[in-house]
Amino acid sequence: MPKSDFKLPMIPDFSLEKPLEGMPQLPGYPGQAFEYWLDACQRSVLLWDVLRKRGNEYHEHKERGKPPLLKFDYEIVIDARTLEHPCNYLLMRIVPEPGMEADPENRPFIIVDPRAGHGPGIGGFKADSQVGIALKNRHPCYFVSFLPEPVPGQTISDIGRAEAVFFQKVMDLHPNTEGKPLIIGNCQAGWAVTLLSSVAPELVGPILLNGAPLSYWAGVEGKNPMRYLGGLCGGSWMASLAGDTGNGVFDGAHLVHNFENLNPANTYWSKLYNLYSKVDTEEERYLEFEKWWGGLFRMNTEELTFIVNQLFVGNKLSSGGIVLDEGRRIDIRNIKSPIIVFCSEGDNITPPAQALHWIVELYDSEQEIREREQTIIYSLHEDIGHLGIFVSGKVAKKQTAEFVSNIDLIDCLPPGLYEATFERRDPNAPHDELISGDYITRFEERTLGDIEALGGVDPADEMRFGTVKRVSEANEGLYRSFMQPWVQMWSNETTANVLSETHPQRAQHYFWSDMNPFMKPLKDMAETVRANRKPVSEDNPFLHAEKAMSEQIVNAWNTFRDARDMTSEKLFQTIYDSPVLQSMVGLHAEGATPRPKKVRDEAYEALVEKRKGDLRARIEEGGFVHALMRGLIYTAMAERIVDERAFAMLKRVGDELASGEKMPLAEFKELVKEQDFMLLLDEERALAALPHLVPEMADRRKLLETMQRIMSARGEIDGKRKERLQQVAQALGVEDIERKSLAAPAKKARAPKAAASKEPVPVAKPEGNGARAKP
Repeated sequence: MPKSDFKLPMIPDFSLEKPLEGMPQLPGYPGQAFEYWLDACQRSVLLWDVLRKRGNEYHEHKERGKPPLLKFDYEIVIDARTLEHPCNYLLMRIVPEPGMEADPENRPFIIVDPRAGHGPGIGGFKADSQVGIALKNRHPCYFVSFLPEPVPGQTISDIGRAEAVFFQKVMDLHPNTEGKPLIIGNCQAGWAVTLLSSVAPELVGPILLNGAPLSYWAGVEGKNPMRYLGGLCGGSWMASLAGDTGNGVFDGAHLVHNFENLNPANTYWSKLYNLYSKVDTEEERYLEFEKWWGGLFRMNTEELTFIVNQLFVGNKLSSGGIVLDEGRRIDIRNIKSPIIVFCSEGDNITPPAQALHWIVELYDSEQEIREREQTIIYSLHEDIGHLGIFVSGKVAKKQTAEFVSNIDLIDCLPPGLYEATFERRDPNAPHDELISGDYITRFEERTLGDIEALGGVDPADEMRFGTVKRVSEANEGLYRSFMQPWVQMWSNETTANVLSETHPQRAQHYFWSDMNPFMKPLKDMAETVRANRKPVSEDNPFLHAEKAMSEQIVNAWNTFRDARDMTSEKLFQTIYDSPVLQSMVGLHAEGATPRPKKVRDEAYEALVEKRKGDLRARIEEGGFVHALMRGLIYTAMAERIVDERAFAMLKRVGDELASGEKMPLAEFKELVKEQDFMLLLDEERALAALPHLVPEMADRRKLLETMQRIMSARGEIDGKRKERLQQVAQALGVEDIERKSLAAPAKKARAPKAAASKEPVPVAKPEGNGARAKP
């Protein structure tokens, strides 16, 4: 061989700078196997490095005092530790980013984050969030946060008092707004907001409850196993034990651990595998969420025992059975602002039955809801999980955004039970320019039967959970008498800290962080891997095998979960179906009930009867505005559907026709409630009284033309709506009502997306009972 033809074989360069340069390429399956092996090794190093970063962020966040994980700047308005009844809550004002200035005359929003083991921030830790949506619509936004450690001795009542001070402060800061603040309560904060709203309804506007449990015994057999946990633990005594071992403070890590056990496939495999399989792109999202998930907070034992005994085991919220330490009784029926409940079929922590069944437990009929002049709205998502209700960008841009942009309509809805539905905006839809967002929002009347269909509490469940309640009381008494003194004698701050820091939810952050000296080399290794990253091709058969194996692991975990849950359910039913046990706790005694039925409020019933008498006496009183609202409500009752376009058209028509001072929103709401109640009391008489309200024939024709214009906003007036419109015309003595305006309106150009309006409902104040006041 000539010397000039000789070449040295290619030798890989394994230096730290370029360790993979010159690596030989193997053909066929050996090459694909090597490609996959190299990628798997690199992904493993990057995965470990992300876990190391997660641990470091945990400790950094802890050293900074675990501040709220909000994307937005904020300033503290009130620190509740300075109040007469101190607690560890804070009222913060969100500082809008440049270009997102809030209008101080817009309705303020108050977002209350859940205190259920994790720290605050879930309602606003990214742009597409509840905070972000509020600011985009130019609403002043406030955030109710809390500190990692409770104030010694603080109670649920103290927190309620603090939130009452917060809400009053927000109203004082915005005295010129048309509506009261919208309160958003996420999960645990939802029931806490409900408690406050029932005892101080004058402090709140509409309340939006996201994934908030209010009916704790409700559920669907075979689907909602978490509701059995209290019974299988023997009741509330274990919560007291956990608090006592924590030296009077309950560690939120226990709650987080229980949440994770609900879905072991995600906890022990899917979450990490998703990071491993997408480690090149998933790091930022994973660390952002884990920073919140790992921020573990605590509460006083007194707070936890109240929650467990009064709510989860006692289920007293939906019966009016909770009495606060100052003697005030909690009754959801006292809330006068609209209640909006957002829940999901995919939520395994707060399933729809637990979010909604309180409606069936508190009210005997839809008519009772209307008689109490309450507006209850619910929206049901098909599949999103519990945390997705608060953090999903898709939810924020759809359900949250639609509730925000239609909040004035929600505040003015006639009393009743509705489901909110959202239909994708169609440029060809009638009056597309009246749609405020990306969806057409409608509120469709529902019945108690629709709520029952989502799951509830059958008589057998009622007896089982009633037995759990009494067993819990007995076990709690035994624990306090015989075990608690010994546990408290051996518990102190040192033992509590040791137990807290060695909890698996915290201990993992010591192993996977730079506090572990064996983890420190990972940083240099990961930098080298990133500089020489060789991702495997998507068609690699070994990568497909990896994904298939992952699916098998998930299926195995899910099989285990289903078997565990089924076993738990059957065990619960076997124990608490026992006639012997039920008899031992007194449930078979004459007159015994599993739990107290809803409290009868005789004083309120007397007020309702008085209001009925007052309204019956005033059915023939009013003017043009009263007749218009009565006619619109009567025609809407044909289908009991309220479309956002009709409300927008009402405001437009009012702008065109108003000749006097515009009616404030609060006054307009009262007008709607009165006219709806009159129709409920005596529909025939209320309809026959229309000529008394509008005595002039010219005004009657104007009334009908206005009604037609507003009703046509959602499309052609036909079917039952057309029949009712004609009945209104006949009652007014206008037989030659024109038909041309009953057709669908012509298509108009699409208007740019509008923010929620701060303007009051543009209708003129009525000029006396029989005057010709115009909308």
